[in-house]
Amino acid sequence: MYDLEGVVRGMTDRGLLLVTAESCTAGLIASMLAGVPGAGALLDCAFVVYSPQSKLRALGVPDRILHAYNLTSEPVARAMAQGALARSRANVAIANTGVADGGGAGVVAGTQCFAWAFGTPGGVEMFSETRRFTGNRAQVREQAAQYALGRLMQYAERAARG
Repeated sequence: MYDLEGVVRGMTDRGLLLVTAESCTAGLIASMLAGVPGAGALLDCAFVVYSPQSKLRALGVPDRILHAYNLTSEPVARAMAQGALARSRANVAIANTGVADGGGAGVVAGTQCFAWAFGTPGGVEMFSETRRFTGNRAQVREQAAQYALGRLMQYAERAARG
């Protein structure tokens, strides 16, 4: 397990400002952060974009990406992160899209795609991963949110090293 207070402190000490773009977790990542004292200095805003139309409208995920890839895919998560950065004051974004239960369309239940984007002087550095979690709907969403936040500091340190 990671230290969420340490994540908030480490990110704010680096002058980072975060935006979340959440589909399957539906704001859980932002909510977990908001429960930490000092999170107001880190969290700029949060987007909850469940439907393909909301990903297009709110985040500007290109229609061609929505049609070329499954909604539960790293290209969609990456486009969500880029869109969230462009529509906020943040210089760091976490994006998540996935299926908590039921599966379908070639996606196994519990599959989650993540992207972490870091604005740098040279552009945007992006990391993405696909993971599968087990359990019921609430457990998968909780595990996905914890995973996204747990990886945040690791990727922030990698981005800072260049």
